[in-house]
Amino acid sequence: MKAVLGETIIAEAPEEDLIRIEGNWYFPPAGVAGQYLSESPTPYTCPWKGECQYYTVTVDGQPYPDRAWSYPHPYPTAFDRVGKDFSGYVAFWKDVQVVE
Repeated sequence: MKAVLGETIIAEAPEEDLIRIEGNWYFPPAGVAGQYLSESPTPYTCPWKGECQYYTVTVDGQPYPDRAWSYPHPYPTAFDRVGKDFSGYVAFWKDVQVVE
């Protein structure tokens, strides 16, 4: 699977390494091209997953604020709900397409 913005691959990993949570694909940290992400100051805490870190995705000098997010330290109870540890996994929103 790939997370793509325009022609740029932001993340890539085999589907079996991804985690699907609430309709979003979460990529393992090792599969994410970190040079395209920068931390966003947008605050959010999910009631069951924990504190979220948003990222701005920047490709070819064009910033796309809050188009990626991660839970660096999810609540331990979230692991039971999801079925595995998703700490640091990254999901994408708007403009970034997840394709096979």
